[in-house]
Amino acid sequence: MSHATSTVQRRAPTWLVGIAFLGLLVFIALIYGGYTRSRPKPLSVGEYLPDIEFTTFDGRIMDSRSLQGKVVVVNFWASWCEPCEDEAAAMEKAWKSYLSRDGILFMGIDYMDTEHEAKDFLDTYEITYPNGPDLRSTISNAFRIYGVPETYIFDRQGKLAYRKIGPFTSTAEIYQIIDPLLK
Repeated sequence: MSHATSTVQRRAPTWLVGIAFLGLLVFIALIYGGYTRSRPKPLSVGEYLPDIEFTTFDGRIMDSRSLQGKVVVVNFWASWCEPCEDEAAAMEKAWKSYLSRDGILFMGIDYMDTEHEAKDFLDTYEITYPNGPDLRSTISNAFRIYGVPETYIFDRQGKLAYRKIGPFTSTAEIYQIIDPLLK
């Protein structure tokens, strides 16, 4: 006589599955909340230009300590960033319009990119203001950026006067911010 073996699958009660799922959601929310609270905020208006030093793609050494008394525009960008492409022409046009004026400097900081692609980007958009790579993300960490493009404009005293997260859409927008700082 053979024994017929039957296997009975047991399912967890629906309420228990619901509680487990709710517990998982609470756990994820706590982790996310801790991350966003612990993430430092970007530089705020009134904070000073961080001490930074980097070498531009053409070999010049840029040092924030040597920029005292100048209006400084620091633009974070990347060759893979589509909004950066849209912004590139406006930034270059603004830079060229200020070249004849003393006391202003634009600096481009290439974020998480390869040197070859970054140089191609600068050539494509005919960017002439100083640009260099952010090796080991030291500059972006000092500014506590969220992404690219981001632009920080400092007054002659080295205090942050304006922060733009996202691309500038026109040179008029750039002039509106910088012109009062040059008076």
